[in-house]
Amino acid sequence: MALLQNLGLDQNAVVVDLGTGTGQFALAVAAHCARAVAVDVSPVMLAELRGKLDRAGMDNVEVVQAGFLDYEHHGAPADVIYSRYALHHVPDFWKGVAFARLHTALRPGGLLRLWDVVYNFEPAEAESRLEAWCATGGSVDAEGWSRADYEEHVRDEHSTYTWVLEAIAQRVGFTIEQAEYSTDGIFAQYVLRRP
Repeated sequence: MALLQNLGLDQNAVVVDLGTGTGQFALAVAAHCARAVAVDVSPVMLAELRGKLDRAGMDNVEVVQAGFLDYEHHGAPADVIYSRYALHHVPDFWKGVAFARLHTALRPGGLLRLWDVVYNFEPAEAESRLEAWCATGGSVDAEGWSRADYEEHVRDEHSTYTWVLEAIAQRVGFTIEQAEYSTDGIFAQYVLRRP
């Protein structure tokens, strides 16, 4: 939140939380903006979020069932779009379409804050880097992610390389203001701006 406030998030802002899940970010940002739009494909997650909103008495959070490829933004353009651990569900071809749609939903000067599993290593390092990541998982019975969960992510999800994702984002018109990579080469965080 502090990063976004330092980058200009204020009480007049429109914020879209894409891949909101149960709305942790949407609930937190709602106190700092005029309108928050919480978007997710899962009706179960959105039902949980609606319950949280009812209990909190919040009226500036709109809940929308959609994803990267079918979310239709209405009203004033977004000042900030936030997405954490959701874009890896979209194959690279469709990431281009998703980025183009997000670019259109933002006002000029608006920000996309993206945080996801994005590999920052060379293809020749993939086997050793991914093995090291999977080895951090616990047993299936332990709390948190198991080795099997990490292996399933590598096998079934669409995480890509930083150099692929960044090229797609720039191709649709974003500028990369910040890029941070985890030391293990597994995660990346971005601040992308629509000029």
